[in-house]
Amino acid sequence: MTSPVETIAQWQEEFAAIRRDIHAHPELGLEEHRTAALVAAKLREMGIEVHEGVGRTGVVGVIRNGNGRRIGLRADMDALPMEEETGLPHASTHKGRMHACGHDGHTTMLLAAARYLQQTRRFDGTVHLIFQPGEEGAGGALAMLEDGLFERFPCDEVYGLHNRPGMPVGQAGLRPGPMMAGVAFYDIVVQGRGGHGARPEATVDPVVAGSAIVGALQSVVARNVPAIERAVLSVTRFDAGNAYNVIPDRVRLGGTVRAFSRTMMELVEQRMRAIAEGVAAGFGASATLDFRVLTTPLVNDAGATEALAAAAAALGATDADFPAVMGGEDFAFMLEKVPGAYAMVGNGDTAEVHHPKFDFNDAAIPHGAGLLAAVVERQAPRV
Repeated sequence: MTSPVETIAQWQEEFAAIRRDIHAHPELGLEEHRTAALVAAKLREMGIEVHEGVGRTGVVGVIRNGNGRRIGLRADMDALPMEEETGLPHASTHKGRMHACGHDGHTTMLLAAARYLQQTRRFDGTVHLIFQPGEEGAGGALAMLEDGLFERFPCDEVYGLHNRPGMPVGQAGLRPGPMMAGVAFYDIVVQGRGGHGARPEATVDPVVAGSAIVGALQSVVARNVPAIERAVLSVTRFDAGNAYNVIPDRVRLGGTVRAFSRTMMELVEQRMRAIAEGVAAGFGASATLDFRVLTTPLVNDAGATEALAAAAAALGATDADFPAVMGGEDFAFMLEKVPGAYAMVGNGDTAEVHHPKFDFNDAAIPHGAGLLAAVVERQAPRV
């Protein structure tokens, strides 16, 4: 009996063409109308039950084959707002939009796994094929959950994956427990009293107050987060004024926070608010913090991780020592509702994700799709 990878590899040319078509027509979060329509059409061609408009532009396919376990397989569909610089024949045809994170590949791998599972039916149960919109900060996972994803399509466990540049094609990496950080974006507005640059004594200078806040924020992780925990607080924006001889009325700081637990995220937010307000007050200014959690930490269930690792090992793909990373992934919200696991799959020697020269490696399609199919066959074996 051939493995899922071997079977899916026979369809390589067809699915590579699908992936390149999606790549050439990237769509941003919650605007994936063409991509969703393509996914729905391909699933229907396979004879799979299709539900559209789940969480606005999400698609769910359903394969029923017995009364065993109900397993969810998830892929993301959205692109990024950036210019592509690959120069490839299938490069983006839309200015300012690009599949720079490989979601075109993830979508294609789940479509390939869907065909395999629909044709072979070497499982007992129900598979829910979850094509999620808006992973790149648009709230797509929450949109699907708020639309009753797991009430309408109940899952006993759910699995997802992401390509990993620098990891050999055919290899997989995962770990139990926290694997990816929770992510927040924030803005701090410092309100002062502007005036002429020649008369600073008549102003409350928000630039000076904002600069002091930037320095003070560096103490949050160093002096509040326990050494056994991990967190990152970065100030990445400082917007102030537009004239050489005018002290502005206000400045805006912005940046990101990453941590591996909700508790640490809440601690960092509390300390940031206290520092911003206190430091600003010391200069006679005021400060307000807008702290927005984009995703919680991604935490792999121990049992589901073991199952996914065993499926990968059967395909010769296990790398059990994959490190936790500070990147975020809103699949974490689904894992808070249903036990599951998330794996990295090798994309070979390519540019890094979110780089203008990145392109998903089509050679990885059978391996990622095969892993998704293999965990279904392992967890819902046909008697």
